[in-house]
Amino acid sequence: MNIFTKHISRALSLPEQGVDNTLALLDEGCTIPFISRYRKERTGGLDEVQIAQIADWNDKLKELSKRKETILKTISEQEKLTPELEKRINDCWSTTELEDIYLPYKPKRRTRAMVAREQGLEPLAQLLLMQRENAPRKAAMRFVGKDGKSPATADEALQGAKDIIAEMVAEDERSRNQVRQAFRREAFIESRVVKAKKDDEEAAKFSDYFDCEEPLRRCSSHRLLAMRRGEAEGILRVKLTIDDDEATERLKRQYVKGRGPCQTLVAEAVEDGYKRLLLPSIETEFAALSKQQADEQAIGVFAANLRQLLLGAPLGQKRVMGIDPGFRTGCKVVCLDAQGNLLHHEAIFPHPPINHRMQATMHVQQMIGDYQIEAIAIGNGTASRETEAFVKDTLKNLSTNEADKKEKADAPQVFVVSEDGASVYSASKLAREEFPNEDVTVRGAVSIGRRLMDPLAELVKIDPKSIGVGQYQHDVDQTKLKHSLDQTVESCVNQVGVNLNTASQHLLMYVSGLGPTLAKNIVDYRKANGAFASRNQLKKVPRLGPAAFVQCAGFLRIPGAKNPLDNSAVHPESYHIVEQMAKDQQCTVKQLIEQKELRERIDVNKYVTANVGLPTLSDIMKELEKPGRDPREQIEEFEFDPNVKEVDDLVEGMILPGIVTNITNFGAFVDIGVHQDGLVHVSQLANRYVRDPNDVVRLHQHVKVKVVEVDRRRNRISLSMKNVE
Repeated sequence: MNIFTKHISRALSLPEQGVDNTLALLDEGCTIPFISRYRKERTGGLDEVQIAQIADWNDKLKELSKRKETILKTISEQEKLTPELEKRINDCWSTTELEDIYLPYKPKRRTRAMVAREQGLEPLAQLLLMQRENAPRKAAMRFVGKDGKSPATADEALQGAKDIIAEMVAEDERSRNQVRQAFRREAFIESRVVKAKKDDEEAAKFSDYFDCEEPLRRCSSHRLLAMRRGEAEGILRVKLTIDDDEATERLKRQYVKGRGPCQTLVAEAVEDGYKRLLLPSIETEFAALSKQQADEQAIGVFAANLRQLLLGAPLGQKRVMGIDPGFRTGCKVVCLDAQGNLLHHEAIFPHPPINHRMQATMHVQQMIGDYQIEAIAIGNGTASRETEAFVKDTLKNLSTNEADKKEKADAPQVFVVSEDGASVYSASKLAREEFPNEDVTVRGAVSIGRRLMDPLAELVKIDPKSIGVGQYQHDVDQTKLKHSLDQTVESCVNQVGVNLNTASQHLLMYVSGLGPTLAKNIVDYRKANGAFASRNQLKKVPRLGPAAFVQCAGFLRIPGAKNPLDNSAVHPESYHIVEQMAKDQQCTVKQLIEQKELRERIDVNKYVTANVGLPTLSDIMKELEKPGRDPREQIEEFEFDPNVKEVDDLVEGMILPGIVTNITNFGAFVDIGVHQDGLVHVSQLANRYVRDPNDVVRLHQHVKVKVVEVDRRRNRISLSMKNVE
C-alpha cells in the first residue's frame, strides 16, 4: 500500500482501496480523465473531482516528505537530533506542527536571545523561569564581567535573560497554539485608507474598505482579496487583530506562577515575547492562511465559470460570418467555411463617422450569398448593439433575388458572441502561425466567428485569465490558478471528445496522454498522410507509443470511420466486448448501434470478467445508445431590449432580458446591452436563501432582470431576479 494512502483516505473520507489504486494509476502515468472514465473498477467509481483531490493531496504529502528530510538533515548537522525528536518528525503530517517542531532549531538571523546566550545568560534565564529566587538582581551579578563579552551590569544581565525567555515563549508549541486559537476564534481584519491616497481617483474603487472591520472568519473571499489588492496598491492598510491584553494574560497564566520579583521579570519577558515575536509571527501566518483560503475559493469560482464557458453550446459546423464591430475603424468582417477556414475578409463602415451604411448593406448581402452564410457572429464590444441592429436590418431587406436564392425565412441566424480574449488571441504567436499574412483585426474577427461554431475549440487557444470569467485572478496564487485552470480545460476537452481529423494542434494537446509534441506530430502526420481512417492508425504517428495510445484513444473521434466505434467513447481496449455482443445477437456492430431492440436483449452480466465490471459495461451500453454524443446544450438566439442601449436609458423598475457573463460568490454579473454589466447580488437571485449562485444561474444563461439601482458616479448597476417573470 502507498505510504500516503491512509492519510489521504482520512482527509478526503474516501475508501482506502480506491485511493491506493488511484495513486498506483497516477504513478503509472495515467491522466485524471482517463482514470475516471476507463478505470472505474479499480477506483471504485471515483469521479474526476475526487481523483484530482487525491492527486493534489499526493503532491502535498510528497512536498511535506521532502521538507521533513531537509529538517532532519539540518537538526542532525547541529547534533541535536534525538531518537524521540526524529520519531516525532517522521510521524508528523501537519505542515504547521512540523514547522513548530523545527522552529527552535531553524537557522535564523542573529537575535537578541542569541547574543544573550553567547554571553552565557541561559542559566540565568532558567533560574528566573523556576521563579524561586527572591533576589534576582543579586543572582544576576554572578553573570556580570569586565571581559567585554559578559554583561556590564545586573540590569543588562537580566535583560538578556528576559530576551532568552521571550524567544522561548515565542517558539514554544503550546504558546503558539494558544495564540492560534485566539486568532481562529476572535481575529478581526481591519482595513483603513492611507490618508494621503484618500482623494485619489484610483482609490475610489476601494471606498467600501476605507474604514472596514469585520471578524476574519466571516470575511468573504472576494472582500479579503479586495482589501489585499488595495494594500498592494498602497491605498489601504490591512491588519489582523485580537485582544492583545487577553492573549497576554493567558500566556502569563501559563508561565507565571505566583507573585514575586522573578515572577515580575518573567511576566515582562512573556509580554515582550508576545508583542515582539509571537504576535507578528502568528499574524503573518494567519494573513497567509486567510489569503490562501480566499485564493482557493476564488480559483474554485474561476474554474467553475471556465468549465461552463468551455462547455457552452456550439453552433456546430456551419458557414459563419464573424464581425468584429467598431465605429471609426469600421467593422471587420470575415467569412468562414464549415471547418472554420478563412474564405474572405473585408472592412465595412455602416456607422458614424464614415457612415457608408448603404454600401455596407450591399457588401454584407453579397457576402451572405457568395459564401452561403448560415449564421452571423457579432462581437459584444464597442458598437456591438449598433452592428447587431444594422445586420438585422440588412437581413430584413435580403432580397429573394440575391445570389443565394434563399427565402427570407432562411436568412442567417444572428448571435452576439463574447469577444473577451479575442484580442489576446489575435496578437498571439499561435494566431500569427495560423494567419501569417493577416493583421490582428482579421484574426480577432476569425476568433469571434469560430467561437460561435465551437467555443471549446477556440477558447483553448486563449489564456484562461484573459477570457473574462474570473475575479481577482491576478491577485491569487498564480501557480495554483494555472494548475486548476489547466485541469479544467483538460477535463472539458476530454469530456466532449475531439475530432481527430479537424482538431487544431492546440486542442489536441489537451487530450489525455498527449501534449504539445504529440499533438504537433498528429497534425504533421495528418498533413502528410491525409485524414485518419481509424484510431489504430494513431500508432503510426511518430513517438506515440502504446502507453500514449491507451491514454488518448478513447477521447478522439473519427466521424464516418469504417468502424463506428471509432466515433464513440468506447475505448479500443473494449472493442472486443462490443464485437462479442454483436456476435451473440447475430448482427454487426453497426446494427447493434442502430437498433434499440437488439441492445435491449443484451444481458450485460454475461460479459463481466475479472478485469471488466458492470461500471465499464454500463458505460459501453450508454455509448452504444448515442455514440459520440456531444454533452453540450443546443445554442439559442438572444435579443436585448431594442430601446435600451446606454446606461442613461435605464430606469429603476425596468424588466430587461440579459445574459449571465460572470458568476462570483457574491452574485452574478449580467449583460443587459448597455456596455456595462449589472450585478445581481446573491440575495437578489431568487425568492429564497441562495448559498451558491451556481445553484440558480449558469454562465451565458438567458435571464430576465429588474433594474434596482443605477449608480452613475461609480458606474454600477444593481439588478434583481426576484419576482421577475
